[in-house]
Amino acid sequence: MILRAFDALPPVLFARATVVSSYPGILSLAGRRGYLPVSNPVPEEGQSASIRLGLSELLDMDGVLFAVCDQPWLERRSVECLLEQFSLSPDCICAMSWQGKRGNPVIFPAVLFPELLTLDGDRGGGSIIPSHLLRLVEAETAQELQDIDTPIDLEWNQKK
Repeated sequence: MILRAFDALPPVLFARATVVSSYPGILSLAGRRGYLPVSNPVPEEGQSASIRLGLSELLDMDGVLFAVCDQPWLERRSVECLLEQFSLSPDCICAMSWQGKRGNPVIFPAVLFPELLTLDGDRGGGSIIPSHLLRLVEAETAQELQDIDTPIDLEWNQKK
């Protein structure tokens, strides 16, 4: 699944791209693929640790896209549309969606970096979205936003 995420989110689309992980093999692969590998020595702290670690390498950017690696059907062209919408509305949070329901990936503008850096526990950026301007960008299919957590999830989604 990590290779599929790399295909949908290639570093060439970004001024700088990081991969945060506690797994040396993933970090090594990320480095070979052109990402800045960022080690997460505290995965038990949850999503917030990954956000803080990755964001700390990108504080000079206009915005940061956060993505997960368990959306195997996410397409590069949808990511490109999301980036385009952010370039048109650089003060808004821009998120992939399906039929008006927010999903991942999400781009946060630089003005929200301080707020993202205060997250703790297993809270992601979604916890700050409700208090800010949000622009939804529709994916081409619902399947692109499907989150796969187990092999059974993958089998079930492939049968749909």
